[in-house]
Amino acid sequence: MNDAPWKSIFDKYKIQNHTFRKSPFYLSADQIKTATHAYTKTSEKEPRILCKQDTREKRPEVFIENGLFLLPVNNGHYAIIKGEGYTDVPKIKQKPIKHSSILDFQLDTSRIGNSEMQHLDFAYASSILRTMFDDKSLVLTIRGRKYSPSFNFHVGAQEISVKSVQIEVDGGYEGKDKLVLVEAKNST
Repeated sequence: MNDAPWKSIFDKYKIQNHTFRKSPFYLSADQIKTATHAYTKTSEKEPRILCKQDTREKRPEVFIENGLFLLPVNNGHYAIIKGEGYTDVPKIKQKPIKHSSILDFQLDTSRIGNSEMQHLDFAYASSILRTMFDDKSLVLTIRGRKYSPSFNFHVGAQEISVKSVQIEVDGGYEGKDKLVLVEAKNST
């Protein structure tokens, strides 16, 4: 956790006094660097590390105490927003379904390594994804790091504008009638 650096950032810019019900608090990477210049560890002063708050639990204490979350809105610019910025992934209650590969041979390279990308590639090659999403037309069309187009969305009544933030897509599959985006997690 980066509680101390974030407390320094909040204190320097008086973020705790901001009226979040009216608007988000916008913060730049340069401001973060200025507020944390006295810290010696990279993890305590590097904006990309400080701003990685992928789960509720990974938020610094000042965010948790005030019901806040952080989102990138432009390259090197962030919005601190009041509200719930996370969603719970529902537990899978049904039993696993056994799938037989459509391939009539063993993929030798699928046995080398243990990465998310490798498992996702195997799921595609063996047609698990097409079967799961009931679409034989699905083809791999996007993956890796990209920059988003401009778009707007709402958190409560507040409109947030995003332009060119870095995103990572583990696998994007397009079919005649659907687009499937997959976030892979390796459980080992």
